[in-house]
Amino acid sequence: MLINPKLLQRIKEKKQRLEKLRPFSAATFESLRKRMLVEWTYNSNAIEGNTLTLRETQLILEEGVTIGGKSLREHFEAINHGKAIEYIERLVGKKAKISQEVILALHSIILKDIDNAQAGRWRRVQVRITGSNYLPPSPTQVPALMKEFALWLSRNKTMEPVKYAALAHFKLVHIHPFVDGNGRCARLLMNLILIHRGFPTTVILKTERKSYYFVLEKAHEGNFTFFANFIARSIDRALSIYLEALEPVKPEKEGERKYLSLNEAQKFTPYSQEYLSLLARKGRIEAVKFGRNWMINKKAIYDYLESIGNR
Repeated sequence: MLINPKLLQRIKEKKQRLEKLRPFSAATFESLRKRMLVEWTYNSNAIEGNTLTLRETQLILEEGVTIGGKSLREHFEAINHGKAIEYIERLVGKKAKISQEVILALHSIILKDIDNAQAGRWRRVQVRITGSNYLPPSPTQVPALMKEFALWLSRNKTMEPVKYAALAHFKLVHIHPFVDGNGRCARLLMNLILIHRGFPTTVILKTERKSYYFVLEKAHEGNFTFFANFIARSIDRALSIYLEALEPVKPEKEGERKYLSLNEAQKFTPYSQEYLSLLARKGRIEAVKFGRNWMINKKAIYDYLESIGNR
């Protein structure tokens, strides 16, 4: 497995910048936390087929509103995911060890009032992943595999955090220990690891659903590089969002930090919009995806051109 070295270095540098900003402004950080809680819940559930919009998810989580025309299951998926995030925050506050019990507790929260018979239980039936050629292990193997996974989590705590979080995410999905909720549980576990290490909440976007499933399929086939780089780019995006909200910008640098569409950005480079998109997707140039669109700022352009000796 090889995570793009430039991408990994960029993540390291952004993490260092974020650390220097601590302690964060309480009001600013709480506002950002609420925003990310809603975005994380909306995107993670939408990846699994939940049809609630971002605004509807916010109304359910923050105001307890019932949305007409939406199923009870979809409401519980939003409510439960919000509670699972709060559980993660408590674990981080207590510096709790990640164990099988923690994973089962997360799953129990996710499926509460949706499927109480399966909530917090290893699956006892064979399952298949829709649209995938990968067949998860037999249910008889799950307890031993999860015990082995918990041991792996404990023994590899000192691993480089981006790689560790990505591997943990994949390993849980690969075992597929539950009848339902495996993806949501894996994304929660990944964030528990990252937040433990001082990283911000990392959201995999609904708009990247096809790419997410593609890189997961590649990983099931034995090629983990695509998935690791996909997760790294998501972490990079999260760091950019937090830095943009928390980092003061000098007036003379404000124009360099403003995000541009790739169509706008190409005017400042010798490259086409399509080539900038390729650089962004490969993590070779710093870019952030908002919705379906890659965005970039002048500073990232200057840094990339300088790195290839073309300032």
